[in-house]
Amino acid sequence: MNRPCNILILGASYGSLLGIKLVMAGHQVTLVCLPGEAELINREGIRVRLPVKGRAGLVELDSRRWPGLLKAAGPAEVKPADYELVGLAMQEPQYRSPGVRELLDAVATSRVPCMSIMNMPPLPYLARLPGVSTQACRGAYTDPTVWDRFDPATMTLCSPDPQAFRPPEEPLNVLQVRLPTNFKAARFESDAHTAMLRRLQADIEAIRLEVDGQKIELPVKLKVHDSVFVPLAKWSMLLAGNYRCVTPQGIRSIKDAVHTDLAAARAVYDWVSALCKSLGATDEDLVPFEKYAAAAQGLASPSSAARALYGGAPNIERVDRLVQSIAAHKGLRNAAVDEVVALVDAQLERNRAAKK
Repeated sequence: MNRPCNILILGASYGSLLGIKLVMAGHQVTLVCLPGEAELINREGIRVRLPVKGRAGLVELDSRRWPGLLKAAGPAEVKPADYELVGLAMQEPQYRSPGVRELLDAVATSRVPCMSIMNMPPLPYLARLPGVSTQACRGAYTDPTVWDRFDPATMTLCSPDPQAFRPPEEPLNVLQVRLPTNFKAARFESDAHTAMLRRLQADIEAIRLEVDGQKIELPVKLKVHDSVFVPLAKWSMLLAGNYRCVTPQGIRSIKDAVHTDLAAARAVYDWVSALCKSLGATDEDLVPFEKYAAAAQGLASPSSAARALYGGAPNIERVDRLVQSIAAHKGLRNAAVDEVVALVDAQLERNRAAKK
């Protein structure tokens, strides 16, 4: 086996899903998280439960039983220059938090290759997309200045397609996967950095889990693509489903957002896909609406963005506003997207007023 890679992941909730696969593949992973989480993870590891095709129930993965090394630390306890890859797995508003902001700045100045697995693409990644004005997009970010010191050449985006959540009745080191799809990453500008991603892809692909004497293949893999547009396939899903969980009548599930009026969901989905194509994406980069609609049948809960919004959060990730801004810069508008943005804006204003 090749020498293990040393990987830093900011965020221990969703970051645990990529983290466990890297540890199973023999790599060293440090999760950056809150003190209570770090203490628990360092004591008991992480456990990820996921469905496996052809098997009843969930399969549990325990980080302590694999050849790689997993540990957790606070933002002030790590030096990005000590790592070969940094993963960004926090929600976009969290990067301006005290401690995290300083760590993100250290990541930028270290020039260590950085892979975001946020729904909200970092501004330096948008700079890699032809025809996108990053200046026009800054208003969609909670604090765009946290991204200013990054070199776009060191940033890539990995679409967080797998759906996962922390079961509320379980300890913070447990993650449950609801939809076991793949992480889809775009290549870096550098061939060497991209080669590292492809090595991680191959190592994760080779993982086998022994269950009842049988070695089984596990879902949720890392797929590396040459096209910078592949991770943008998530935008259509987010705008047609996740953000349309927000309605004038209140919150609803992703399934209902898509299937209550399938034609309306398709119209938004196709409009966002057309916007991505206007930037340079091809049909092969994107996901057909029918495939997304079928997956949405199993998403019986509201999106995390909608839950946070109705839970009183003063800021959430604004991919809705980002897509609106990119379209506006190209002279395009969509009434349904404008309505969603207005609804989210209004609820955020109410949340912020309630905190004053």
